[in-house]
Amino acid sequence: MKLLERTLAVDPRRSVGTVWAYPESQSAPVPAALVLAHGAGAGMDHEFVCYFHEHLCRAGFLTVKFNFPYKQDGRKAPDRGPVLEAAYRRVLSELHAHRPAPGRVLIGGKSMGGRIASYLAAAGDPLDGVFFLGYPLHPPRRPAQIRSSHFPEIRCPALFVQGSRDALCDLELLREALPSIPGPVQLHVVEGGDHSFSVPKKSGRSRDEVRREVLDVLTGWAGKAGRS
Repeated sequence: MKLLERTLAVDPRRSVGTVWAYPESQSAPVPAALVLAHGAGAGMDHEFVCYFHEHLCRAGFLTVKFNFPYKQDGRKAPDRGPVLEAAYRRVLSELHAHRPAPGRVLIGGKSMGGRIASYLAAAGDPLDGVFFLGYPLHPPRRPAQIRSSHFPEIRCPALFVQGSRDALCDLELLREALPSIPGPVQLHVVEGGDHSFSVPKKSGRSRDEVRREVLDVLTGWAGKAGRS
C-alpha cells in the first residue's frame, strides 16, 4: 500500500487535506475508487476512518480520505451544508481527473460524511454508488426530524450499514424510507451495534470481528456497484 498526502484548495480561503491510499499493484487502472468522509466529531485521522481507509485499499481499491474544512482548521463545529458539500465535490472532482482513471467511483463515509455524500448523489453528481457507515437518519431521541426527503433523487446504488442500537437511526423508520430510493439499495444490520458499530461485551464479539463483518459487506458491495 502506498500513501500520498495532498492538499486541495476548495476556494481562495479554504483547503482540505487528503490521503490517497494506492493498492500495491498499480500497473493497471484500479477497478473502483472510494472516497471515505469522516463524521462530525472526529477528522480523517480517527481510528475508525483509518481502519476502513487502510483495509479497503488492501482489498484492491484506490481509497481517499479527507478532512472537511472545519477539521482542517482545527475547529469543532461543522461547517454549514454548502461548505461541506463543496469540499466533498472538490475531492470528487480531483478523483475524476486522476490518471489512470478508476473504473468506477463510489463515495460515502461515517455518519455526517455519508449524509453529505448522499446529497451529492441526490444532486446527480457523477458517481457509481454511495455508501453509509451509520446513516444519521435523525438527531438522537428526535425521530420526527427525519433526513430522508432527498432519498427519491438518489438513483445510483446505495449501501446502508446500520447498527441495530443506533440512537441516530430508528431501523423501522429507515426501512420505511428506503423504498423511496429509485436505485438499487442494500441494507446490512450489525446486530447489537451502536452508531459506531460497537457491540455489548456480552455479545461475545470483538471490535475487530464486527469491523471485519462491515468490511466484508462493503468490499462485496463495492466490487459490484455501478457495473453495467
